Amino acid sequence: MLETIVTLAVNNLLSPIILFFVLGLAASFLRSDLSVPEAAAKALSIYLLFAIGFKGGVAVSDHGVDRMLITTLLAGVVLSFAIPLIAFGLLRVMTRLSVIDAAAVAGHYGSISIVTFVAATSVLQSQGLASEGYMVATAAAMEAPAILSALWLVARYGAVAGDSTGEREGLLREILLNGSIVLLVGSFVIGMITGKNGLKEIESFIVSPFKGVLCLFLLDMGLVAGRGLRSARDVLKPGLVAFGVVMPVLGSLLGLGASLPIGLSVGGSVLLMTLCASASYIAVPAAMRVALPEANPSVYLTMSLGITFPFNLTLGVPLYLTLASLAGS
Repeated sequence: MLETIVTLAVNNLLSPIILFFVLGLAASFLRSDLSVPEAAAKALSIYLLFAIGFKGGVAVSDHGVDRMLITTLLAGVVLSFAIPLIAFGLLRVMTRLSVIDAAAVAGHYGSISIVTFVAATSVLQSQGLASEGYMVATAAAMEAPAILSALWLVARYGAVAGDSTGEREGLLREILLNGSIVLLVGSFVIGMITGKNGLKEIESFIVSPFKGVLCLFLLDMGLVAGRGLRSARDVLKPGLVAFGVVMPVLGSLLGLGASLPIGLSVGGSVLLMTLCASASYIAVPAAMRVALPEANPSVYLTMSLGITFPFNLTLGVPLYLTLASLAGS
């Protein structure tokens, strides 16, 4: 098993997608002036969300809505609610974070990283493994519930966040109308409506260029992660770093435990494990700025983007693939 994980990890590390992330990380640590303009980075993000959602909708159109799809969606929502509770308990044991900071970090780990999901999909393709197309819908469904769990944790343990009507309305808007969720779900619905005929019309735009765009996006992610790690060196205590590695593995095991009774394929199990193992750095930080402005962004952003994201890209996904393959054999 260890040999398999190492082999997969080496192959994954030598892929252009990961190497561009490493390039960005190295450039940041070396204080290079390499940068991706903010507008360009946003355009890359929009493209990826659009392409992922549309192709997922086409896959569902081809597959059809059935019991497995509905069960998988429900499982994803339940896991997204539950994982922050487990993460919060671990953080209170392993670190000295305040209730608000621990809840904010926990909320990130109940939500998902769509780029980690895409990287896992690329690994599956390189291994010749198919997966259920509706996992994209599961990813979208898992974005928001964790935010509600984080707010419940703050209320449950006595810390008071802003509760004015304006702030509550702002938070609701952040959760329901967050740009990444709207684009992902909207593209998914359009792909489901138009099906394979729709895909043929724009295939040259969203299929062939996809991995190249992903490489550029991960270059920017490497730069952002490197800057976060440099600026948060005093914040990252050993307990936090350990949590950033332990929590994704624990989350992946919860995802595997849910995927087996559902009957997902090995590829589908890997994707659900990856969703449960990843940590948000788009939707949840935006919501936390409104819901928990007292929380320290340098903690939760560095944890999700600087520790867990690189771990999942390099070692996590190969580990999840190995575990899913063993469980499915």
